[in-house]
This record gives sequence, structure tokens and C-alpha cells, in this order.
Amino acid sequence: MDLERQVSQPLGSQPLGSQSSDDGLDVDQPPVRKPLILLRDTERSLRVRTLDAIAPLLSSDLALTLGEASHQADKSLEELSQIDLEEITDADLKPARILSGLTFVGFGGLTMMFLAFCLSILRPELSAIGQIHEYWHQYIWFISMGVAGLTMLGREAMRPSDHE
Repeated sequence: MDLERQVSQPLGSQPLGSQSSDDGLDVDQPPVRKPLILLRDTERSLRVRTLDAIAPLLSSDLALTLGEASHQADKSLEELSQIDLEEITDADLKPARILSGLTFVGFGGLTMMFLAFCLSILRPELSAIGQIHEYWHQYIWFISMGVAGLTMLGREAMRPSDHE
């Protein structure tokens, strides 16, 4: 009877991985690992295999230094895996968002000034309009970085504060 029921159902009418309650089959779902633990384990497995492969090719001093660096990476990744991403609030990320915006604005302005300085030294025959005409790709990139930073800062300024 059960076989007749399965045959009579059109193909694709039952989602993959799902079992009806009449089948009596229990499908265990794999445990969901946290992303930082998954990162730690994946990085560790790749790093250990790589070190095992290249350590015999290196000098003993270099292999020892590489082993110490691997041990430090283990310690820092272990500390990182202890962070629970579910507990991080929006307020905790505010300083990082402001710093990112300021970094973009600062880097855009600094590179714009560096470009103008270099062009005035290397290409003195060009006027300011000629420099922009000749190197407009670089100007656009640097201005866009500054505008992206200002957008981040503006979005952060318009974000409602939590203590109201």
C-alpha cells in the first residue's frame, strides 16, 4: 500500500529531504555550527596541512618561526571563536561604522591631495583643467571614496539613538 501511495504521487510533489509522518524515517539534520567556529576550524585544517607540506622544505629556524606563528594564530582564532555574534548589538557597532566612514573620507581626501601634488611635480606643463582631463579616472575613484565615507557618516548620523 505504501508503495502504491508513493508511485501515485507525481514527481516533485514532495519537497526534497522531507519525509511524511507515515514513512517512519527520521532524517537527522546536521548540527548548525557558529560561523566563527567554522572559520576557526576551516582555517586551522588548511593551515596545518600547508605547514605539514612545506615544513620539510624549509630551514629549521624558518620552520620553527612558522610553527610559532601557527601557534599564535591558533590562540587568536580560539579567542575569536568565543565571540557570540548574536549578542552584538547595533550600539556596539556604532564606533566601527563611524571609524569606517572617517577612514573612507580621510583616504579619499589624502589620495586626492597626493594625486594633485604628484601631478604638479611630475606634469607641471598641465593646468589644473588639463590634469583633471588627463587623469580623470583617478580623480573619480578618490572622490567616490570620499563620498562613500560621507554617506556612511550621514547614515550613522540619521540613525536613531538607543537612549531616547
